[in-house]
Amino acid sequence: MDFKVQNKHTVHWFRKGLRLHDNPSLREGLINAKTFRCIFILDPWFAGASNVGINKWRFLLQCLVDLDNSLKKLNSRLFVIKGQPAEALPKLFRLWGTTNFTFEEDPEPFGRVRDQNIKVMCSEMGISVITRCSHTLYQLDKIINVNGGKAPLTYHLFQTLLECIDPPERAVPSIDKEFLGNAFTPTKYDHDEIFGVPTLEELGFKEINNPARQVWIGGETEALIRLQCHLERKAFIASYGKPKMTSQSLIASPTGLAPYLKFGCLSTRLFFSELNELYKKIRKSQPPLSLHGQLLWRDFFYCASTNNPNFDRMVGNPICVQIPWDKNPRALSKWANGQTGYPWIDAIMIQLRQEGWIHCIARHAVACFLTRGDLWLSWEEGMKFYHV
Repeated sequence: MDFKVQNKHTVHWFRKGLRLHDNPSLREGLINAKTFRCIFILDPWFAGASNVGINKWRFLLQCLVDLDNSLKKLNSRLFVIKGQPAEALPKLFRLWGTTNFTFEEDPEPFGRVRDQNIKVMCSEMGISVITRCSHTLYQLDKIINVNGGKAPLTYHLFQTLLECIDPPERAVPSIDKEFLGNAFTPTKYDHDEIFGVPTLEELGFKEINNPARQVWIGGETEALIRLQCHLERKAFIASYGKPKMTSQSLIASPTGLAPYLKFGCLSTRLFFSELNELYKKIRKSQPPLSLHGQLLWRDFFYCASTNNPNFDRMVGNPICVQIPWDKNPRALSKWANGQTGYPWIDAIMIQLRQEGWIHCIARHAVACFLTRGDLWLSWEEGMKFYHV
């Protein structure tokens, strides 16, 4: 066997795709690998200084613990690294003798720039890089290229462009011991002390023990359980439509999947293909507001942002209307803390702060109230309070 194949030492970088199922970059990196290590890089400064609240951090840490437990079943471990990628990765590569680096493609502007810089660094160090698209259904650049190099700005045009490219690839199988073969992860007795998943307290948060408010349990294991429960609701899926929603829809569902898709605990491609198979069995046609269509909307918004570095701000954003918003810190604070005096709006914001989740209709309501509906305050200010 070739010497290079015999000495393939892979490091996989988990970011959003926090799962072992449908992880094509990890899967490809493991082929003929002698050793492999799975890492997650945690920036301590980001944890302490960002607007990201305790609910989101709790969910993320639960995802990491679940991922570590899954890797233990493969006689491996998750390595949680504290620091910034540009500084931490070169040190690890030299320490571990890394020859191959893998990660899931990031469709967002900041991530694309960061990843390009990482690829250049790996090239200079003689390390091969494998990246694969699996956070979105489609390779977004293909859609943009078909549209003459510009992102489609209407959903109708987006749908038209999809007819010109191949359908989404199917999810790849989960990583198991048989697939790993002889690949192994070198670990030491003090792994938990050096590379273990930190607690909320260690990140500077004061945990509040209120299980009733922890309605979302993070991790791939929970995501796959919820997926199966969701697919068993055949009548709901067959008749899904926003006009048919009730007040009960505004309560977090035990089959809800949105956070799991966001963090990549659940593969969008797996959910999409499972829905397609189910649609073939329970109906002959799909309504415009199908769950299938909601996943396409997700890709549409990612597509609109992927080549727009100012997508998350108004100034310098070519697709954003420039509006002279008011500045009213007191009104903004009352909106964020559920103290506007409007019961519907306040209830939503209290739920957001306590549970870290609100229904898409509720998000639309409080966003409209903040901006054009009542307060005339910038959506950029409001966006900061959604990261809870």
